Amino acid sequence: MNGTEGQPLDLFVVGGGINGAGIACDAAGRTLTVGLCEMNDFASATSSASTKLIHGGLRYLEHYEFRLVREALMEREVLLAKAPHLSWPLRFVLPHEPHLRPRWMLRLGLFLYDHLDWHMTLPKSKAVDLQHSKFGAGLKSTFRKGFVYSDGWVDDARMVIANLKSARNMGARIFARHRCTSARRTPDGKLWDIELAAPQGTTIRLQARGLVNASGPWVKHFLDEQAAVRTPKRVRLVKGSHIVVPRLHDGDHAFILQNEDNRIVFVIPYERDFSLIGTTDITVETSDKPVCSPEEIAYLCDIAGHYMAKPVTPADVVWTYSGVRPLFDDGDDDPSAVTRDYHLEVDAPEGGGAPILSVFGGKITTYRRLAEHALEDLRPFYPSMGNAWTAHKALADGEMADAPSFEQAFDRFVEGACAAKPGLPRDLVRVLARRHGTGLDDLLDEVRTVADLGRCFGGHLYEAEVRYLMREEWAAEPDDVLWRRTKEGLHMSVAQRTAFAQWMSAQRPNT
Repeated sequence: MNGTEGQPLDLFVVGGGINGAGIACDAAGRTLTVGLCEMNDFASATSSASTKLIHGGLRYLEHYEFRLVREALMEREVLLAKAPHLSWPLRFVLPHEPHLRPRWMLRLGLFLYDHLDWHMTLPKSKAVDLQHSKFGAGLKSTFRKGFVYSDGWVDDARMVIANLKSARNMGARIFARHRCTSARRTPDGKLWDIELAAPQGTTIRLQARGLVNASGPWVKHFLDEQAAVRTPKRVRLVKGSHIVVPRLHDGDHAFILQNEDNRIVFVIPYERDFSLIGTTDITVETSDKPVCSPEEIAYLCDIAGHYMAKPVTPADVVWTYSGVRPLFDDGDDDPSAVTRDYHLEVDAPEGGGAPILSVFGGKITTYRRLAEHALEDLRPFYPSMGNAWTAHKALADGEMADAPSFEQAFDRFVEGACAAKPGLPRDLVRVLARRHGTGLDDLLDEVRTVADLGRCFGGHLYEAEVRYLMREEWAAEPDDVLWRRTKEGLHMSVAQRTAFAQWMSAQRPNT
């Protein structure tokens, strides 16, 4: 495209992970005109490769990260309320290993965990007799004592999509698979000239009064290469890998397991039939295409196998995923001890002008607060900008009726959906409601029976949903659907995934 598109935007966000999506959503709700671009699929890097927890980070207390833990704990219930279909409370079982951490230390840590958030309504921690409690289900009988505490689970990739849909609903312009190749201040320093490389090879030129660099692992690279802005701040790239195995235990609880190296590993019920085990912490030099190594698989299997009644071996692994976490580099040599807190840096010409705000670090639990802090840091450049608003408003498709608990709000919605669609199996309606929340009404608008959903590709993935994901949620490649918008790839055979990829390729318009 020749020339520059339209009027300058107020704010342009580079990066379609959770931090970029959250900032775009918050800014759009403050009446700013907003654009956002992502060079690949949304949430295709770090934001779909988390352990999928909304948590304060119990182990961060050992590193005296009290501010971060308190902020994260206070965010848990905010996020649970914003998207009850994508997140829900989870009870975590901590088996006691006396030679690793004494009982008094665990009890003290859990007491702090319960009370750093003064308004916590989730069940508080308690000691349990694992031999005579439902919370011992899945563990070896040698583990007799332990603790149970509350945190939450979240579909990380879909949380990104919910923020982007919210931003779009408020007028934001969203550019999927558009790489920002250049961002330079105009000669007078009052605007940013931005160039995007579109998927078809064309160039889109935009202007904005401010820029947000939320490019995650590439935050420093973007400053150096695309924006030509210097900063002494750096990120530490830490790879975290996860494995998925057939379900290891009955019950809805998860486990937090201590290891001899002072790290902890989670075992979490996952996608109906599986258990998710993770994560590792390995310093890496590049963020390109991280892969779970055989050594990481063996490490996670060994820890899980030490605690769980069912053996866990590399042969049991049905899927792995890895992501690179861009942690703010605080100089600590231990990857597990590097701060999970975030740092925001604003660069602007002397005397005012077009700012750029860069995001270093962060975690999914605190993305909403990070976005609030980012907009407050930018307020001097937008004096007429609206006030903070995201703490008490649901995300797109998360607007469910009030109920005594987050789980009941979702369950009541599912009951209503099942009553409205008696021709569909209840388990299918529940799975679709988990993914789409109140967007289910649009998805199933003309659907009365399973036949109306079109071709079944395997698991609970049907043609009608895929077309909805392509139309409403920017899905363009098979992996967008199989592993990010849904996780139905886990429930499909290799032949089914191959057939789906062929079908989806045939749906692309000729260019």
